[in-house]
Amino acid sequence: MTTSAKLWVRLPLGALSGLLAGFAALAVAELVSAAVRPQAGPLTAVGGAAIDRTPTPVKDWAIRHFGEDDKLVLQLGILATLAALAIVLGVVALRFRRAGAAGVLIFGVIGATAALTRPDSSGFTDALPSVVGAVVAAALLYYLIGRLTQPPRAGRATADAEPGREPAWDRRGFVIGASVAAVASLGVGALGRYLTGNASQAAVESRNAVRLPAPTSPAPPLPPGTQLKVPGISRFTTSNKAFYRVDTALVVPKVDADTWRLRIHGRGVARPVTLTFEDLLRRELIERDITLTCVSNEVGGPYVGNARWLGVRLADVLTEAGVRPPSKGGPADQLVARSVDGMTLGSPVEAAMDGRDAMLAVGMNGQPLPFTHGFPVRILIPGLYGYVSACKWIEDIELTTFDDYDPYWVKRSWARRAPIKTQSRIDVPKPLSRSEAGTVMVAGVAWAQHRGIDRVQVRVDDGPWRDADLATEANIDTWRQWSFPWEATPGSHTLAVRATERGGQVQTEKRTGTVPDGASGWPSVVVTID
Repeated sequence: MTTSAKLWVRLPLGALSGLLAGFAALAVAELVSAAVRPQAGPLTAVGGAAIDRTPTPVKDWAIRHFGEDDKLVLQLGILATLAALAIVLGVVALRFRRAGAAGVLIFGVIGATAALTRPDSSGFTDALPSVVGAVVAAALLYYLIGRLTQPPRAGRATADAEPGREPAWDRRGFVIGASVAAVASLGVGALGRYLTGNASQAAVESRNAVRLPAPTSPAPPLPPGTQLKVPGISRFTTSNKAFYRVDTALVVPKVDADTWRLRIHGRGVARPVTLTFEDLLRRELIERDITLTCVSNEVGGPYVGNARWLGVRLADVLTEAGVRPPSKGGPADQLVARSVDGMTLGSPVEAAMDGRDAMLAVGMNGQPLPFTHGFPVRILIPGLYGYVSACKWIEDIELTTFDDYDPYWVKRSWARRAPIKTQSRIDVPKPLSRSEAGTVMVAGVAWAQHRGIDRVQVRVDDGPWRDADLATEANIDTWRQWSFPWEATPGSHTLAVRATERGGQVQTEKRTGTVPDGASGWPSVVVTID
């Protein structure tokens, strides 16, 4: 390439060309996905495919270390990977111009394939954002590299031209092309974001318009003594904002309540049912305090919360559809709940119809469900981990059997049936904290949903187990607070706690991980007393 710029100039400009092409691809894809649907964008589609194919231990590690930021970390990782590949393609294109542009198209194919194979794919149009973005990016890369490897057209001078010597590269053409590409990509991406926001505005407005009816069966007032007056202990009722979120949705679905439908069908359904949101609000509503727990919660972990939920009894809806539980001769033993994002959760039909307060929830702590927690409707079945009982953004319920169908998490090595294990947690004092010698209040929460907590005990170092004071119980489906006044002496100490559920089953000491059916073991903290 006798007309090329020197290597030390070409390489960074080639890398810049690749980055600009990648940026253009994402911006154009953002605009096209606004017209198709936000979930079809390559970042979301590839991210979703990555989540689906990530080994369960890695997924569990990500939740444990990044918490609710796991999706942000994944997206940043994908962006970093795309940036690195774009740089490589830009450098490769300096020598193999067509091959570099073709490489960009390959990534478009990957994005399109990911979008088309997502469980919630709406058809071939889902491929358009990735394909159109890749074509634009390939053309841009081909153009910019052309400016680096070819002289300007005849009659156009360049700053480094010398009399009698052919210019090294089209500096002016590259600068103009790169600048226009950068500005245009920013504009296109911003427009795409704006249109996406407008597309979800109907859902936002539909939620804002919801006026939740008064429950036919309201939750009883919390009895005195439910909330202990111990600084640092978890609030008995977790606010909507503080409530944990663990799911696989990279883009939170924003569903318009006016167009939402729930279909109930399958084995043993004598009368298939389709319900609207207004249908649910016109029915008898129950209000209950229920604690939810994620199966990914480590011993003493944060993925548990309690809220006051409003909804329709799930058993009533199923009964009206002609469903009978297995104990009464029904042919289906599994209820498969499907979300608008393609997620599938499998619950025991017996648990949904055995008299517990299983519901199709429409409200949370006196408000319509937040979008992050399933608006307009989600399922709740007390006593079961969320991955089998708490489908958000639900749109379909199919009655089937555990033998005939494995839902999403079961296919990824989690147990089919997942009753919540008896667990406890020390909220105060915090791990590795320091306190003055004297009375130190040790306090926290314990839970065994749908069975109840009868006893909590605390141990200091290798001493005896001593009974903690229990807060008043709200009901057997909620957690229970506890406290223990400890006469602390100077030194380093290990505090451990264990709970006993109603019926006498003591929280096991055996330490296990979260897979396949929830963690177990005694939580403990190490503190220093001065």
